Amino acid sequence: VQLQASGGGLVQAGGSLRLSCASSGRTFSPYAMGWFRQAPGKAREFVAVVNWNTGDTYYAESVKGRFTISRDNAKNTMYLQMNSLNSADTAVYYCARASYITYQEQAYRNWGQGTQVTVSN
Repeated sequence: VQLQASGGGLVQAGGSLRLSCASSGRTFSPYAMGWFRQAPGKAREFVAVVNWNTGDTYYAESVKGRFTISRDNAKNTMYLQMNSLNSADTAVYYCARASYITYQEQAYRNWGQGTQVTVSN
């Protein structure tokens, strides 16, 4: 399974972006798909995760109410709608696949290459 993240870019504070994560390869049937991010000089951190089958979602406190994770099972694609962006959201965003719902990075076995999001003041 290969994951391809896209949709990053430069946006002004208060703006919005939508990230996509498309999968390819053998039959895609994850239990959970998540988004992580890594800001310069910081460790990678959990952002959000979605149960691929039920659509249940979970978020980091820092993005709750501003970000929305979703998936399109037919297209094998996951999304992250990011609203009210601020400079603290500047990071490389990664999508990843796991066999259970978790915020723990080590549980995710397949990773996309990352897409840069830069929020300017």
